[in-house]
Amino acid sequence: MKLECLNCGQTWNWQQFIIKCPCGGRLEIKRDVAGLDGERLKEIFRERLRERMSIYASGVWRYKELIFPELPEDRIVTKYEGNTGLYAPEPIRKNIGIRGLHFKAQSENPSGSFKDNGMTVAVSHGRHLGYTRFACSSTGNTSASLAMYAAMGESSSFVFVPESGISENKVMQTLAYGAKVIRFDGTYDDGIVFLEQYAKDLGLYVCNSINPFRIAGQKSIIYEAAQYLNWELPDWIIVPGGALSNVTAIGKGLEDLWTLGMIPKCPRIALVQAEGASPFHKMMAAGAEKLRPEPEPQTVASALNIGNPPSWKAARRVLEFCRGVTCSVTDEEILLSKQIIDRSGIGCEPASAASLAGLRKLLAEKVIDKDETALCILTGNLLKDTDVLSKMANPGRAAYSSLTVEEIETLL
Repeated sequence: MKLECLNCGQTWNWQQFIIKCPCGGRLEIKRDVAGLDGERLKEIFRERLRERMSIYASGVWRYKELIFPELPEDRIVTKYEGNTGLYAPEPIRKNIGIRGLHFKAQSENPSGSFKDNGMTVAVSHGRHLGYTRFACSSTGNTSASLAMYAAMGESSSFVFVPESGISENKVMQTLAYGAKVIRFDGTYDDGIVFLEQYAKDLGLYVCNSINPFRIAGQKSIIYEAAQYLNWELPDWIIVPGGALSNVTAIGKGLEDLWTLGMIPKCPRIALVQAEGASPFHKMMAAGAEKLRPEPEPQTVASALNIGNPPSWKAARRVLEFCRGVTCSVTDEEILLSKQIIDRSGIGCEPASAASLAGLRKLLAEKVIDKDETALCILTGNLLKDTDVLSKMANPGRAAYSSLTVEEIETLL
């Protein structure tokens, strides 16, 4: 395994931590999996489903051979992440009129979001290298996940949080795990720029999606979905996109499975952004070569409120490999889809609902056919953003000073 620059091709040993190449390019992990036996790996992964207390009870480290085989087991920090639900709510499937539909609820992770799949790998790598100070810029979910794993690894965490456009629930969760929260005027992107410039001098191990080990861990999302579905994935994978780490990781995971012959077909990916924060979709729709950042992104889906996604080049390559598409959806479409998912009993934060909103839009535009099948990735827990829940609640609710059978009968 090695680290390779996406721009110039320069390589480094994995036992180094480099935020980006001197040429300015992002790094990615390069590993040739072609020599592995896909059928044998299926047997190993199936056997590990019986694990309860070892590192292999984790829905990430179960797939260690495809994620980070070189890392010593005693350096791994895990909270048995992954192992999240895969649901097929029939009322939603019938409502939108598609042949098959599943939801992968990464919202059921220990800190409440998909970030845990990647964070366990990033923090474990940093710990192996001797780091005790971990940092990130965050709109909320990354900071909560980092703070949790740093605490479990007996390390310190420092998170840079924009003053506005975030969920206070996520900030409170981050503080509860013991992180030092540094609020600043600006955007998520400003925090990334600061860390790129000063993290090395400050002795900080950066755990944002610019860290390729985060991406490696998040590949487990699609490995687990494939295993649950007996290695027969749907026609489409629908993914919300903010920093674009998730679509990048899922695409790389699909490439691994396809190369190893573990899946009979490679699904297409649909990347969904919020209309008020959709620089990647605009670039793809225009056929442009470079992404034009949005300096003031704005969406009710705070986890998607990113105007300059750092993983856009890798995401574009993934979509090329998977014959992927992009779309953007309005805040109104996101909230309607959130209500549908919530009322199904699954629940999710607004950013997660962008996946269903995107699926509905792509079905209406006939990009996705009703005779096809889809898997929507739900990225964050229902309680991650209670401000939105409060605004969506019925304002005309009644309060009863006492309960009587007659009063209650009127509600039944």
